[in-house]
Amino acid sequence: MIAPMDSGAFSERLNLLRPVDTADGQGGVTRGFESFGKAWARVEPQSVAFDEEANAGVGRITHRIWLRHRDDLAAEMRFAKGGRQFRLVTFHDPDETGRYLVCRCEEISS
Repeated sequence: MIAPMDSGAFSERLNLLRPVDTADGQGGVTRGFESFGKAWARVEPQSVAFDEEANAGVGRITHRIWLRHRDDLAAEMRFAKGGRQFRLVTFHDPDETGRYLVCRCEEISS
């Protein structure tokens, strides 16, 4: 069981963004994101990896983001803090008590 966290551990205010698809007039869609709320969170950098894509180096930065439990998250949503965005990859309740969610996220570079 995970001990209760100090309330000061949730010190980052994140905007919650959900995907919105808009028809592009040619049979496809354009994906955008709209804000649907805010949450206090704990953001923990996890790893940095460099891959090669199309003969160029690409960095991938992952984070673990802790939130108080909520029922409105889904994969592919994003969190935003200032000019930074984090793509939600997976999330789970670490001790199945309904207190917290731990989100595995990838930072999106602009």
